[in-house]
Amino acid sequence: MRESADARRRLGRAAEVEAAAREESGWYARYLWIFAAGQLVLVPMTVLWQGVTSAVVFGLANALLVTGLSVYATHQKVVRRGFGLRHGVIIGTWAVLFTLAVSLGVAAFGATPGFAAVAAVACALPLATGAVLELRRPS
Repeated sequence: MRESADARRRLGRAAEVEAAAREESGWYARYLWIFAAGQLVLVPMTVLWQGVTSAVVFGLANALLVTGLSVYATHQKVVRRGFGLRHGVIIGTWAVLFTLAVSLGVAAFGATPGFAAVAAVACALPLATGAVLELRRPS
């Protein structure tokens, strides 16, 4: 009898933790929106600017963005089930697009504002899509 009560208590606690994860997971959508907005600045900066000043400013801006988002993420209490896979796909897609944007921007298109604008939106798109999907997830 004691074992079944213990099992019920543990299942109840697991349900509480899962409910808290669903309730408090809006932080990830905010994280992705901020990261997407950062792409609208950082990608054109990378493609359009040339030289040492560009590298220093980009490095500092990117370090501040990543550090701020990382600190924000580590202060969250819970994450949803499947978070690691979802985050990996979103960030992996962003990384591929960012690499392509910078490579093509430097090698093929040079410092053209049109390409920089398209590349910025392309790099922000997987992050914004992830944020929208996160907000639409059933509670």
